[in-house]
Amino acid sequence: MTTARMEAFSDGVIAILITIMVLELRPPHQATPAALVPMLPVFFSYVLSFIYLGIYWTNHHHLLQAVQHVNGRVLWANLHLLFWLSLVPFVTAWMGVNSFAPFTIALYGVVLLCSAIAYFLLVKALLSLHGHDSFLATALGSDFKGKISVVMNAVAIALTFVNRWIGFSLYILVAVIWLIPDRRIERKLVH
Repeated sequence: MTTARMEAFSDGVIAILITIMVLELRPPHQATPAALVPMLPVFFSYVLSFIYLGIYWTNHHHLLQAVQHVNGRVLWANLHLLFWLSLVPFVTAWMGVNSFAPFTIALYGVVLLCSAIAYFLLVKALLSLHGHDSFLATALGSDFKGKISVVMNAVAIALTFVNRWIGFSLYILVAVIWLIPDRRIERKLVH
């Protein structure tokens, strides 16, 4: 089967997740700048999660541009990824309303870690289907960014209990690593 249906479904799910997150941003009852201050943790949580969902959306799009077809294993791997991403609005809201309490930051990290692992498994399923000498395999190479992201998220979870801001900073660092455009697949598609 082609990738179009899987891509459209995934796009819709991610769009809904972003919508759910923005609906958690409740305006204050006072019309003053000071009324926004208590909302800053919620807003910063939203921004980071929006960036993460955007990163997954763009990389998922590029990933599916590099393959011709999918099978049942790939569909289930994709659903596994979407499951973990669907928890992002919950952990985002919980972390924000609790002003970055250590356990909420750690749970946020668990969801990020599981999402990264699920994406890694999706890539592996696609590589298994298309072969290790396929266009996708040559475009991805060793996938250093994917592997280091998993490690950094795992380390961040543990460090959150030492100092919550160290753990949270590592989540930001992983996002920054992925914000730097990953042009491996784009370069291959153009040539």
